[in-house]
Amino acid sequence: MKKTGPKPKELTEGSILGLPVGRNKKIVPPDQVQELAALGCSNCDIANFYGVTEQTIRYNFSEYIIKGKEELKITLRRAMMKNAVVNMNAAVQIFLAKNILGMSSEPIDGEANAPLPWNESDNTVEIEEYSEEIEHEED
Repeated sequence: MKKTGPKPKELTEGSILGLPVGRNKKIVPPDQVQELAALGCSNCDIANFYGVTEQTIRYNFSEYIIKGKEELKITLRRAMMKNAVVNMNAAVQIFLAKNILGMSSEPIDGEANAPLPWNESDNTVEIEEYSEEIEHEED
């Protein structure tokens, strides 16, 4: 009895756009390198994926890697802001307040936070006397 089903696919030759790199002149698409960097892949991960050395990736695709890593940072910032503002996550709000706004949970020592000076002079005014003076001024 014969098995039915799809026939095994055969590999066919095609072309991809990319830079020929390394000794074997492997074709590596720069836009895919950028996408992998935007996913958080390291240079080593990207090099292993394409079968080239890490130095080859770093030398030939540094601008794409930088752009991909910046895209990752922006994506993370968007997610954090959404989590803080839309989902009202207090922990993320506190983290962002400390890191973006420069706020701190510790008091800052300085003139603005110093206690007011205590003045013990003989010119103390009783509250009753002060309120009577105000009433006379209003008349």
